[in-house]
Amino acid sequence: MQCCSCSSTKLSSPSYPSILNVQGSSSAVGRKFSKNCLHPQLLSSSPLPKPFLQLSYISNTFLYQNSSFNLPSRTYRGTISAESWDLGRFLKTLYFFNGPPSPAKFVEFIIDKLSSPSPQESAKKMENSGIVLVAGATGGVGRRVVDILRNKGLPVRVLVRNEEKARRMLGPDVDLIIGDITRESTLKPEYFKGVRKVINAVSVIVGPKEGDTPERAKYSQGIKFFEPEIKGDSPEKVEYLGMKNLINAVKGSVALRQGKLLFGFEDDSFKELPWGALDDVVMGGVSESKFQIDCTGGENGGPTGLFKGVVSTANNGGFTSIRTRNFSEPEDLSAYDGLELRLKGDGRRYKLIVRTSPDWDTVGYTVGFDTVGDQWQSIHLPFTSLRPIFRARTVSDAPPFDPSNIVSLQLMFSKFEYDGKLNPTFVEGAFQLPVSYIRAYIKEPIAPRFVHVSSAGVTRPERPGLDLSKQPPAVRLNKELGFILTFKLKGEDLIRESGIPYTIVRPCALTEEPAGADLIFYQGDNITGKVSREEIARICIAAFESPFACDKTFEVKSTVPFSEPFTVDPENPPPGKDYNVYFKTLKDGITGKESLEQSPVPV
Repeated sequence: MQCCSCSSTKLSSPSYPSILNVQGSSSAVGRKFSKNCLHPQLLSSSPLPKPFLQLSYISNTFLYQNSSFNLPSRTYRGTISAESWDLGRFLKTLYFFNGPPSPAKFVEFIIDKLSSPSPQESAKKMENSGIVLVAGATGGVGRRVVDILRNKGLPVRVLVRNEEKARRMLGPDVDLIIGDITRESTLKPEYFKGVRKVINAVSVIVGPKEGDTPERAKYSQGIKFFEPEIKGDSPEKVEYLGMKNLINAVKGSVALRQGKLLFGFEDDSFKELPWGALDDVVMGGVSESKFQIDCTGGENGGPTGLFKGVVSTANNGGFTSIRTRNFSEPEDLSAYDGLELRLKGDGRRYKLIVRTSPDWDTVGYTVGFDTVGDQWQSIHLPFTSLRPIFRARTVSDAPPFDPSNIVSLQLMFSKFEYDGKLNPTFVEGAFQLPVSYIRAYIKEPIAPRFVHVSSAGVTRPERPGLDLSKQPPAVRLNKELGFILTFKLKGEDLIRESGIPYTIVRPCALTEEPAGADLIFYQGDNITGKVSREEIARICIAAFESPFACDKTFEVKSTVPFSEPFTVDPENPPPGKDYNVYFKTLKDGITGKESLEQSPVPV
């Protein structure tokens, strides 16, 4: 069933009805919420196919149309009162979650319910997550990044264009995918399964006009020492369009700063889920709930979801809940740390149940949460707090929760906690819980998930009043090199706008010198100098662990002048750096672009 039309009308429009019944929404797609609200019938009042109504209970026999199915003789726990129990609502619940069942499957379901078997859920081997993707892994910085990550024992996957070159350079056992960021069709979604962090060291190829050695010896000396030209794809194709393709490819695997919306209202759009009531009617009770859209009950007078009902302990019942149908495709939330619910509390304690199996009656990973009466609040439920529960009992040998395979969600108000405990806030009667949204979140403090190696000087070609004769070659030759720095800056902007937590590192002229020299981190794009490729590789990896590096853009150079070579005694190498000391000096919002509209700052 559809809960709203696909019109683009804003949420604030006052002309639509205040309550929409949306129990049993048929899809989980995002759409615009509009005043042309539809009124799908409630599950509890919608007619079932005629044959479904031809079922009655006589002694130990269920009759279905003209056929009968004898249940095996056994002593059942408890009885069902025909005067209060709603058989029709029971059947409609089964119909909503399971579709039109066959008579045999229905009988199997009843027998299974009455005999209370233990859940049979085999432990699945979780796929390796936390993979670091290195794009541009055969370049000067990229191959050093790969070496450091592997020496640390971290899982690495490389994105390369030339498999033979990559295996020769990185080893035959390297986990690699063959793709080209300039060709979107080569970046297949399955390539990025399990990727949680990205280091992008891809760059347009610049080389000497007169040619270079197979090892690119002239290039390695730096652009300062040869007359450059673009080799291969243009800067626009690599630095801008390639960046756009790469971000789109990894966006579903690495987490977004604002989280991932599963249900609810965001700006003027609505992401729906197929909710249906699942109450104690399935065990003979009389409690009843439903799910609606309240078009004016939200935090700021806008729409919100509404879980409401009446709970009763009659017939040994005592719970109401709403549960989604199984998602058409499992949600992979393994890049996130938990689920956030934005809701208006009523002082009661509720449960969230997350299922990773498509089976109907199976383990639910469960956590209880308390609400504050008549107050909008954000409830953060870490995945680590989820407990494997089956029929109110902890399942000690259940497989660990797998956030990469979430198939359904359930909200419950119940008399029961688990393992014999009772809900201390439970009272019989009416209740309602407005839920504005459910989203996956990243826990604070947030560290970068996407580290990009850019270049110092990207804002300088268009900077007013700048003396280009005193600038590095790439700045002076920006136009001749296909606007290389202009498109590098455009690529940076794509990262900043992507919603992925990021770090953008802008090295000055790169050298083959060893790491270890003293460094200068700067912001505003005003410095020149040199820095080791090895040092940049280390900085990129360190950024992943530092919240101080998150969403920062900075330039870096060594304190050693160009005219002086930097060497290291292998027998007495310099101590490793604590890059967090440098990251702590960085400020938000400084990119150097602010200088494009101001007077130039002297270099």
